[in-house]
Amino acid sequence: MRTYGQYCPIARGAEIFAERWTPLIIRNLHLGCGCFSEILEGAPGLSRTLLSERLRQLERRGIVESASKPDGRGHHYRLTPAGRELFAVCQSLGEWGARWLEIAPENLDPFVALWSMCRALRRELLPARRIVIRFDFTGRPRPERYWLLIELGDAEICKTCPGRDEDLYITAEAEAFVKWHAGQLSWTQATREGRIRLHGPVSLARSFPTWNARSMFARIASVARADASPAG
Repeated sequence: MRTYGQYCPIARGAEIFAERWTPLIIRNLHLGCGCFSEILEGAPGLSRTLLSERLRQLERRGIVESASKPDGRGHHYRLTPAGRELFAVCQSLGEWGARWLEIAPENLDPFVALWSMCRALRRELLPARRIVIRFDFTGRPRPERYWLLIELGDAEICKTCPGRDEDLYITAEAEAFVKWHAGQLSWTQATREGRIRLHGPVSLARSFPTWNARSMFARIASVARADASPAG
């Protein structure tokens, strides 16, 4: 690992925190991703090899700890006290980004927004029965389709058809869905403008948006968007 060769705590901390993918790994562990595949799913573009390397580094630094699963297949990971305190740095960085950086076209990955939404669903509002929702996202270089499977309070994203009847179909512009989850676009506006369209039972269509607990940074007022707004 490269070092700055300085005693300064900022330099020493940055040697860990500023490594590519490390803040997202810390974020995913904080969100409850305990196994290797869960951490990986929440970081599209991160390779298995690099994730293994990063987890080993974080364990050596006392930021992450692991234990073998009861069945002996793989490990369960969690943040140590040092790791939980490091997440506070991630949170501060996220608040700064939400306040000062606009969501650019290259940031509009709907899978990440859907994944983030699933990690923080308002489970007390979910239907008691099994629900399958299909998402068709437009406005990307190529259309993307995912399925959300909800059962017994748990949610799972499928990239292939789960082989069960679909209860609700949602067609959405990637930008509208991402900004709705991020708190930058209201559900009413998105549906009124036809940027998000739902097909299925009215009761289910009405309840769906209430499940979204929104991004943890949705409450942050964006200076970047305010500055970009037309005068007057």
